Formats: sequence, structure tokens, C-alpha cells
Amino acid sequence: MNAFAIEAVFRREANQVLATLIRLLRDFDLAQEARQEAFAAAIEQWPTAGIPDNPRAWLIHIGRNKGIDAIRRRTALHDKLTDVQYQTELEAQFAPLTEADDAAFGDDCLRLIFTCCHPALNIEAQVALTLQTICDLTTAAVARAFLVSETTMAQRLVRAKKKIREANIPYETPAATVLDERVDGVLTVIYLVFTEGYAVTVGAELVREELCREAIRLGRLLDVLLPNRAEVKGLLALMLLHDARRKARVTSSGDIVLLEDQDHGLWDQTQIAEGLVLVEQALRTPLRVHPYAVQAAIAALHAQAPHHDATDWPQIVGLYEVLIRLQPTPVIELNHAVAVAMVDGPARALALLDSLDARHAMADYHLFHAARANLLQRLARNSEAADAYRAALAATKVEPERRLLERRLHALT
Repeated sequence: MNAFAIEAVFRREANQVLATLIRLLRDFDLAQEARQEAFAAAIEQWPTAGIPDNPRAWLIHIGRNKGIDAIRRRTALHDKLTDVQYQTELEAQFAPLTEADDAAFGDDCLRLIFTCCHPALNIEAQVALTLQTICDLTTAAVARAFLVSETTMAQRLVRAKKKIREANIPYETPAATVLDERVDGVLTVIYLVFTEGYAVTVGAELVREELCREAIRLGRLLDVLLPNRAEVKGLLALMLLHDARRKARVTSSGDIVLLEDQDHGLWDQTQIAEGLVLVEQALRTPLRVHPYAVQAAIAALHAQAPHHDATDWPQIVGLYEVLIRLQPTPVIELNHAVAVAMVDGPARALALLDSLDARHAMADYHLFHAARANLLQRLARNSEAADAYRAALAATKVEPERRLLERRLHALT
């Protein structure tokens, strides 16, 4: 049995297996331990027995049994009657899975996201908990995403899991009457799942394709669940249009290919066509324009350009100005400045970055330093540009980005 085939199954099924085990065992940490034991059993048995026809169901079945065994050991010194009742409930909850989803409401990953995005938790806890479970990020990686220490993030995650357990928050997609109060958190989480796949925060690779696919799949489910919602269609369009360029973004050796150098022939035209339709639908929705729809419209302009020089940069600048009014974040201001450089030149853009740096602490954000270095280089201020590249190198934790910055610094110096 090919070890790569087993690893591919694990990568494909890990999120769904964990989500279902959390629902069945009602305990985040126990479910993670049970999944690890199920994977260990698969590594031991599959090389000789072969990969099952339904590996997800196999892994969940083994993981559930491992979890029940752990519960038996844990409750051995406690009330036996309660233990028996709990085990009976677990037995009743589990049924063999099929490859097809039960329905939009039957998807365990979507259930888990709605559980993590319960209004009893603050938005930061919602996002952090989902990044750890759905994205399978380590506590250290989640801490880096929030710019806090690993110890601080570990404490926050423990508190969030405890609150879900003690408040008896159900692992289910909520009734339609209360969906609205959670949808913003769910959209934020799905987009962060996609972002972590599209541009990882740490590691040897730039892209985690399985996370991009999972986020798009969840976005499609949410679009079925909440039709005619501008924010849902806008987010789905945004993910499809960005993901359409995935094959052109990295060389065969894993190096970054910048947008201006990408081969448009590698872009997925089917995804682009679907994304363009969704953008139009999102912008036609009679309610207020949503930031995701505006971001998707910007991505659409990039996708429609026959080549980089033909990009409609003035319209992109205008859309970023709309986006800044709707969602004034430092990252959006940074992207706006980069677009301004393509219209008004690097000096104007550099002034915007200096203003941004004066209002927000950007020292730890490598893309700010990289953008600033590029503008300084275009202005022939090479010594300052080199310093900015070094600052970007000090802040980045992704190897392909590090290699790109090192090449630029080497060429400059």
C-alpha cells in the first residue's frame, strides 16, 4: 500500500473526521485524541488490509470507539449509571456514514463552524477555535495569526471549549430564525480558512490546497442554506476568483510567481466564469453593498484583464476607496496604496504607507515592509529599500516569501 495514498486520505478527510467526532463525543480535546488514534490504527492496518471503500466512515467508527473507551476509563471511578446512560446516548447518535452529505444542514464541518460561532463566544474566540479545529492549525499557528503568545492563545482556547461544554451549546446548524446573529462570524471563519490555505501564515509551502477546497465547499453549502444573500455570494465569488489563479502562483519548485508575472493560461476559466456571475448577483442585491462583494469585484477586474498591463487600476483604486469606507482595516489600506502606485506613482503610494504606519503598528506585518521596499526601490532610494526588505525578511515565516525577499534584496545590493 502506497504511503502517499494513505497520507492523501488523511489530508482529505481530517477536517470532516474531526468535526463528526466532536459532534459525537461532545468534547474538542477528546475528539482530537480519538482522531489521532484512528489515524494510528489506519497506518497500522491499511498497508495490509487496503484502504476501505469509505475511509471517512472507517476513521470515524474507530475514532468514536476510541473516544468511548477513553470515556469509560475517565468515568470508571464515578457514577456507573450516568456512565451507562452516556454511552447509550453515544451509541444512539452514531450511524454509518455515506460519501454523500446528508444535506446542507447535515454537514458536520458546517455544524461545527456554527457551534464555534455561537454568540456566547466573542468573535476572537470564535475565529481562533475554528482555525484550530477546521484548519487543523496548531495553537502556536493560531497565536501567530492573532499576534499573541502561544500561552495566551492556549488559555483562550481552553476557556472557549469550556464555555461550549458548560453552556451545553449544541453541535448543530441553528434554526433559520437565529441564523442572522451568527452568519457574520461564520463568513469570517470560512474566509480565514480560505486565507490560511491561499497564503499560509507559516511553513515551507505557500498554498494549502485542501483548505482552499474546503472553504469553497463550505461557501457553497452556505449559499444553499442562505440564498440571495449578498455577503454569502460575494465571499464565494471572492474565493473562487482568487483560487482560480492558484496554479499560476507557484512554480514547480515552490517559488512565488507575482501577479504581474503569472501565466494567464494557467488560470481556471471555469471558476472565473462562475465567480463573475456571483459578483454580479452580489452587487445586484437590494440591501447594502457588502465588503465581500466589493473585494470580489476587485478580484473580478484582475481576472478579466487579458494581461497585467491591461488591468483597470483606476477602477480598482475606486473600489478600494469604497471598501475603506465600509471596512477600514490596515490591510485594506495597504492594498489601496499598492493600487494607487499603479495609477499615481510610487511617491503618492509611499506617502499613504507612511500615514498608515503612523496610525497603526505595522512593524510585524511583512507585507507592509515588502510593499514599502518595492516603492522605495522604484524611487531609486535603494539603501532605504534594502532596509525595508530586511524588515520584511525578519517578519515573514513562510519559506517561499523568504526566498522571494532574499532574491530581491540580493539583486538590490
